[in-house]
Amino acid sequence: MIDKYDEIIKELKEIEARLASPEVLSDQKEVTILSRRRVQLLELARLFEARKITQKNLDEAESVLTNETDQAYVSLAEAEIAEKKASLEKLDRDIEVALLPQDENDAKNIIVEIRAGAGGDESSLFSAELFRMYCRYAETKGWKAEVLDSHPNDVGGYKEIIFEIKGKDVYKYLKYESGVHRVQRVPETESSGRIHTSTVTVAVLPEAEEIELAIDPKEIRIDVFRSSGPGGQSVNTTDSAVRITHIPTGMIVTVQDEKSQIKNREKALSILRSRLLAQKQEDEAKKRGDARKIQIGSGDRSEKIRTYNFPQDRITDHRINYSVHSLPTFLSGNIDDMVDRLLEVDREEAIKSLG
Repeated sequence: MIDKYDEIIKELKEIEARLASPEVLSDQKEVTILSRRRVQLLELARLFEARKITQKNLDEAESVLTNETDQAYVSLAEAEIAEKKASLEKLDRDIEVALLPQDENDAKNIIVEIRAGAGGDESSLFSAELFRMYCRYAETKGWKAEVLDSHPNDVGGYKEIIFEIKGKDVYKYLKYESGVHRVQRVPETESSGRIHTSTVTVAVLPEAEEIELAIDPKEIRIDVFRSSGPGGQSVNTTDSAVRITHIPTGMIVTVQDEKSQIKNREKALSILRSRLLAQKQEDEAKKRGDARKIQIGSGDRSEKIRTYNFPQDRITDHRINYSVHSLPTFLSGNIDDMVDRLLEVDREEAIKSLG
């Protein structure tokens, strides 16, 4: 434990020295990488220092217990020993988790793409509910959500909505949401009371910065046109909507929510960068043959990950076989229980994979 602490302090000093050098300061990408690693090391150093102090207090309490005959002092020492042992166990768990290989995307903002799947209007309505759920969850975390592009329909749902969430460690908590979300309920328009099953696809992409993924202007085609609303009617008299085609991959991004063509272009490029980065990282993971295959986080987007069963008031995550109840509460943004369990299982899997 002491050796590991010394290694951390040594690496921390090396990083701080590099961050002070003119050569590194002129390289924004390198500064970003080193700064993120520095934050991780500072947290590890804090945990190790807290453990050192707790161990010292435990040793002192045990010394009192050995040498003290007064029962009142003995009782106080025993209580402190129990408390310090519990604190040490927690600190050891926290250190074990902090020492795991870090997902380089965890600290990033995200772009979320929600698309209605099977189920027609019912699917689009649930897309809107999921969008509101993530926005409310973001509010509880002090994050900021902003719509980048949306395609509403006449029933109040979304065929597709793309939005970004900015804040601390956003990807870390929401990367598990990628996949197919299935909803089972009786639609309001269903007179016979039959339960319908609909699906919605969610993709959570770490936001790519320009320094991470530069797009060659020669490899994109930009078209502009007039924005349209539900049913295809024109909602703008100027060519403010933007469509960007990435020629090498055939990837197309369309943004029309802003009245400004420049703002729509910036948002479209941000979405395109994030999609390209996600594709690149997925390809690299496949080449490495990752043993865990990202079992919990950002896996196959065609995989059914969760079912929202309204008649049973139950939400089940199929990847970890875990269920919670109270759908109205869950859909109002109180998803911490599910997210925490996914985080816990992912950590357990990471520890197992490292032996």
